[in-house]
Amino acid sequence: MDDDLFSKGLAKRKETLGDEYVQNNLDNADELTRSFQEAMTAWCWGFGWGDAVIEPKTRSMMNLTMIGALGKMHEWEIHCRGAINNGVSMEEIRAIIHVIGIYCGVPQSLECFRVARKVLEEHDML
Repeated sequence: MDDDLFSKGLAKRKETLGDEYVQNNLDNADELTRSFQEAMTAWCWGFGWGDAVIEPKTRSMMNLTMIGALGKMHEWEIHCRGAINNGVSMEEIRAIIHVIGIYCGVPQSLECFRVARKVLEEHDML
């Protein structure tokens, strides 16, 4: 594994998802999941998020759209929190969910609204 990408990725991951969440994931990794956690940190967060061409806010908005389209609601909730950390507003989250509804269907947008409400209430944004 590329130690530079891992270090860069670890910093980006913590900036977006929070120190506690990331550290908990790493601390709870075992022989089954440790190599995946390390590779994901280096590849997704070091290589992907470490590319400065796309700013974190825009990248968060892209992720919400893609993860919402896939219907991976646990990950959508985590990235919704990260998006808020990266400056995405309630209005922008609403607009993203509208796009998900148009291209992925009303049931999926309703799931995103349900999760968004929970996250926005946690952040006193609703």
